[in-house]
This record gives sequence, C-alpha cells and structure tokens, in this order.
Amino acid sequence: MHLLSASCVCALLFTALLCQVSGLETVIGLYGETLEIPCNNGAVKAEDVMITKWKYDKGEGLSGDLLVKKMSLNVSISANDEYKGRVSMAANSSLLLSAAKLTDQRTFTCMVVGGADITEYPVNVVIYKTPTGLEISDKAEELEIGKLTKLGTCVAQDANPAANITWFKNNKPLVADGKGISIQASVQVDPVTGLSTTSSKLEYSAEKEDTDAQFTCSTQHTVGAELVSSPVTFSITYSTENVVLQVIAQDPLVEGDNVTLKCVADGNPAPTSFNFHLKGEMVKVENTNTYTISDVSRDNSGEYKCSLIDDPSMEASKDITVNYLDINLIPTGNIVKSAGEALNLTFHISASGESKVSWTKDNVKLDKEPQFSKLTYSDSGLYECEVTMGPLRRKASFELVVEGAPVIKQLSKQRGEDGQHKVLICVAEGSPKPAVSWSINGTLLDESPFINGKITHKIAVVPTANLTVSCTVSNEFGMDTKDINVSSLFGEVRMDKQDQSDDNDQTKLVVGVVVGLLVASMVIGVAYWVYMKKSKQGSWKTGEKENGSSEEEKKLEEKVEENSQKAEV
Repeated sequence: MHLLSASCVCALLFTALLCQVSGLETVIGLYGETLEIPCNNGAVKAEDVMITKWKYDKGEGLSGDLLVKKMSLNVSISANDEYKGRVSMAANSSLLLSAAKLTDQRTFTCMVVGGADITEYPVNVVIYKTPTGLEISDKAEELEIGKLTKLGTCVAQDANPAANITWFKNNKPLVADGKGISIQASVQVDPVTGLSTTSSKLEYSAEKEDTDAQFTCSTQHTVGAELVSSPVTFSITYSTENVVLQVIAQDPLVEGDNVTLKCVADGNPAPTSFNFHLKGEMVKVENTNTYTISDVSRDNSGEYKCSLIDDPSMEASKDITVNYLDINLIPTGNIVKSAGEALNLTFHISASGESKVSWTKDNVKLDKEPQFSKLTYSDSGLYECEVTMGPLRRKASFELVVEGAPVIKQLSKQRGEDGQHKVLICVAEGSPKPAVSWSINGTLLDESPFINGKITHKIAVVPTANLTVSCTVSNEFGMDTKDINVSSLFGEVRMDKQDQSDDNDQTKLVVGVVVGLLVASMVIGVAYWVYMKKSKQGSWKTGEKENGSSEEEKKLEEKVEENSQKAEV
C-alpha cells in the first residue's frame, strides 16, 4: 500500500489580507449572510456618544462613508456605491452588512464623538465559504497492476479560503511517494465572485489487493463540517498467475453420477476459453470454464487437467476417484435341497474401498455368513446379504427350502391340569409339512405353526384301560411312526386312594407310639417320687449316711432322665 496526502494550498490573497490587518480586531462572516461588525465594544457609554459614523477602507489611502448617527436623530445613510442598500446600524451602534461578499474583506472603522474626544475603532472583516460540493470526476475505467494510472480528480468548488483535499483508500489516507502514488493539486479563482475551486488529481499504481477497494476524497474547511465524496471502485486488470481445477460432484463420487470440471484462473479480465485434458484426450471449450462428464464409471477414475489456450504452461490438475461396489452371490433365487445334503455358497465383493457385510435370515440378523455342511429342516428360510460402502448399498438373496421325509423327534404324555384327561404330544420334523394322525380318538388341543420344518401336535384323551397309542407323520417323501404306553385314568385314581389310606395307617401308628411313651414317662416319674420319699424316711430311722442315699438318688435320676428322652423320641 502507498500512503500520501495532498499538499496544503493557501490562498495568497487571503494571506495578504491577514498580514495587512494584523493587530486589528477581526470579525469572520459567512459568504452570502448578514455580518454584524461591532463598534467600540462598550468602551464608550451610549449616553456619552454624540455622533457615531461608519466608514470603510477603499484602498490606496482612500475611505468611503457608509452612514452616520447623531444623538436623538435617525441614521443617515451616505453609501452610494457597492454598499448602497446593504448597510444599516443596530441599536448598539454595530454595522449590519447584508449579503456578505469576498470584496467585503477589508477594514471597517467606527468613529465615535463623545464630548471633545473623537475615537476610531477599526475592525478587519474576513469572509469564509465552505465548498458547494465535493466529487470525484474524470474517473479511470480500470486500473492496471504495476502501472501508474490517473485514478480521478477530486474537485471542491467555490470555497474561501481554498479547500485542502486529502485522498483515502478504504478510509486510510494516501500520501504521495513519487512512485506508486502521485497527487497534484491546483486552485482556480473565479474572477467575478473571488471564490476558489481546488482540484486534486490522483495517479495510482494498483495492486491485486485493490480489487473492490473504495477510494474517496475529503476536505475539512475552517468553518462547517467535513465533506467526504461518494466512494468509487475500479476494476483491476492483471494477467493470470494461477489456475485451479475444481471438481463439482456429489461426495463421494459414485458410478452413474455426473461430474463437472471447472477451471478457475485469477486473471482480470478472466480467461474465457480453456483446454481440458481428459485422460489423454484434449477438449477445447470457449466462452465457459466448465466441462461436464455424464454417467461416470470406474473407468473414469484418474488424473484430469485444464490449461489456458493462449498459455498452455498455465495448467492445473486433479485426481478423480469414482467409487464402485459389486457383489456376486452363488447361488441365488429359490433353492430346494434334501435334508442331510450340503450347500456351498460363493460370495465375492469388488469395491473401491473398505465395505461392511451383514446377513439376515427371515429378517433376523445373523452373526456371520451362513454355512451348510449338512442341511437340516431348520435351515429353511430367506437369506439376504447387504454390503455397504459409504452411500453405496448392494443386496443379494436366496430362499432355501430343505425337503425330506418326516421324523418324529419326541412323543410324550402328561396329565391334564384338571386330572380328568391325559395330553399326548407328538413333535415331528419334515418338509413339506407332514400330516399327523393318532391310533386313538382324541380332542385336538393345539397344532403349532409349521416353522423351520417343525410341527407340534397335541390331543386330549380319556383312557379307560391301559393301552398303546401310536403317532404317525407323513408327507410325499415318506412317513414315521412311534408308540407310547398310556395307562387307564381310572386305575391311577384307585392307586391314589390306596396310597392315601396307607399314609393314614402309618400316621396312626406313629401317634400311638408317642402317646405310649408319654404315659410310661409319667409312671416312672410317680414311682421315683414315692421311692425318694421312702428312702428319706428310712435314713432318719436307721441313721444311714446321707452319702449313700445321695449316690442312689443320682443313679435313679439319671435312669428317669434317660427314659424320659426315649419317650420324647
């Protein structure tokens, strides 16, 4: 970036006027408005003033009269030149000058007569005017990188003093450096109004970063707010330095998709024609920077390039990978096999990346790929494999039917919950679904669904005698029969009652034994009490030692306790 500022231009006329009146009181007026010029600023009291007179400096040592005011008399206006009709006097003796002009920049004198004294109060007048506008004209159509080009001219019209102009780029001031930035200012004075118009010309050497940059100019006048021009932008021209090849397609790119190649060059103006190199084939396109390949396949994978037609050395390249996924399952469709046979599966995956495989049987997920070394009826079902790789999905399936003669896997019996009938259960495997028959009449309780070649058949019977019952299953491939012994339901009832009678007799015997033992314990207790009483009485009569009696008592107590424990058992 180059930084420069416009040089300050001082109005020579304005500077000369200030120098001439230095030391005098100065009053600033605005161009076109009424100016009030004070008289003596209260140095002389109004009641002491006899005569007040205003005059102005005409130059070359001459003065011109404007008006006079005598005590108790009206103001007498004597101006008959450029001030005729423009002057009047305020109540405080100030001179009122309407429609201020630049020619009013001179010295006005208030002469006061008070008693015997005559005093003069000269006042210097300066007229300011802000520019009527600020705009950038003579704008360049475009800027070229590295070439000093006239960007435009900023004009501030009809000002006093002449305006100083500063250039900005993106709100940062530009300063002339004699290389990439050159600023030249000039001032023209209107011969009639005396107002100054400042023009500032900016020459600028652009850089690539100046694309869309905003250029403005501004001026800050002595009075009034800062003026800023409307921003302008320029097209920056430069030759192509970089080329990029873009691939516009879904991610990831898979077979059947469309892919668009876009060649992007950074030159301005941008190139409009390109060469596309498509795996050994070159295609030229004009008035566009794209080329589309439809319905791509894995054969379209590889390196692609694009280049400028007028400069083939400016090129860019990109590798394109077309993702694909193929699966091959053998066999597929409907497969019919006999139980006990083997089924060999061949499954192959061809993919451009890592894939995931899942298997299901009848929509239930399997832990691994099925293997059939010896088919069973439960192997029947719909098998489906799904392979995924990103968004790609492939499926293959086969439906396996295992056929064969039925086989009874289980024949059992159980007593009904109400005890009034028996339930016979026949479980068989085979395919197609086997028919089930019994050698005895019964009531069908349940027939399970035929799933994985298995069926369960239940009947209820009320056998009146011991008998042998057969279950027979059959289909188009053969049949199987099994027998089961079923006892009479009434015989089982009698056996149950006999078992209950035997249980009652045993209970009575146990109770009798316990009662007998309790009676025996009581008899022994009474005998012991009588014996002890007699023993103690004899001791007092014979004078036997108490020790002997004590030993006998202990033995007797032990005997009683032992009998008591036996009775409790």
